[in-house]
Amino acid sequence: MKTFLLWCILLVVCWPVAILAIILWPLIWLISLPFRAVALSFDAIFALVRAILFLPARVLGYRDNSARRPL
Repeated sequence: MKTFLLWCILLVVCWPVAILAIILWPLIWLISLPFRAVALSFDAIFALVRAILFLPARVLGYRDNSARRPL
């Protein structure tokens, strides 16, 4: 909603830029998709490495005290 209101203000102030933004926004979104896929892949790889590194501690029963809430 906020983006739409900002676009409406831009339309009133400078309509050619607003029309250009409407035309270019889907193209920019399509160009950014591969970067999002790479970021998702790296996030998954780091989560896997973290799980592998912490597996011995979890098997031995270590529990992180900072994750618990005090009563």
